[in-house]
Amino acid sequence: MARAVKFDRYGGIEELKVVEVPTPTAGPGQVVVAVVAAGINPGEAYIRTGALHERWPATFPSGQGSDFAGRIVEIGAGVGGVEVGDEVLGFTDNRASHATHVVVPVDQVTPKPTGLEWDVAGALFVAGTTAFAAMRAVEANEGDTVVVSGAAGGVGSITVQLLRARGAEVIGIASAANHDWLRKVGVTPVAYGDGLIERLRAAAPKGVDAFIDTYGADYVDIAVELGVPVERINTIINWAAVEKYGVKADGNAAAATIDILTELADLAAAGTIEVPIAATYPLDKVQEAYRELEQRHTRGKIVLRP
Repeated sequence: MARAVKFDRYGGIEELKVVEVPTPTAGPGQVVVAVVAAGINPGEAYIRTGALHERWPATFPSGQGSDFAGRIVEIGAGVGGVEVGDEVLGFTDNRASHATHVVVPVDQVTPKPTGLEWDVAGALFVAGTTAFAAMRAVEANEGDTVVVSGAAGGVGSITVQLLRARGAEVIGIASAANHDWLRKVGVTPVAYGDGLIERLRAAAPKGVDAFIDTYGADYVDIAVELGVPVERINTIINWAAVEKYGVKADGNAAAATIDILTELADLAAAGTIEVPIAATYPLDKVQEAYRELEQRHTRGKIVLRP
């Protein structure tokens, strides 16, 4: 038997349980992966509470998780190019990676680069592809000044580095505790809270070309007030602002391909982007992991270690 995180109804963190389930088997074109690391993401918490029922409803009992990294333990008929024992990272579309084993189509895994840490590999898909999509949506180019809210979070921390790699000047909105890290990766930090617009104008005296909101709250309103064109504003969370202003809302789904994940893994392995790991938890401590996540003050990613 395998073990997996499940919840039987919408609700709080207490709904998450780790239960025994049949070990998945590989059908044609599929592989089974023994999970070493699996990232957790805010969207999963919103799905569990029912807040996203209209957009992404759950079918009960529901599993959790998209990100994973691990070792292939079974190969289905017709699968070539991989072998049992191969180290891979990938994604599942079935909310199933918060488990000891996951079965996916072989085209949803890619080789784990040598030297890439397991925790980073297992936490890269959702945050990395979301960051990639957001950067692409605002058409960030060399010399642009781009503001990122939630700049040290799971998505924001990758977004700011992708922007810097593209040659953009980046201003990151974050708590003071994260300012030194932002400076280390070449980002100008600005504290959130009262007076933010004035601080952003001081940090960008020639204006802001694009704005990426990874946090929500009133950051899209602030971007509009700063005069950023709506077609160069992207939010991954504030759907009301999309309706109100017509800003973009490109996220994980807009870049959820194995090619982009492979590119991100190579960038991380080469040290071009750093993926901070805020904490790791064993699978049995999934409630504690989400309790930390839902405080929304972590730097980087939280990872389950099945």
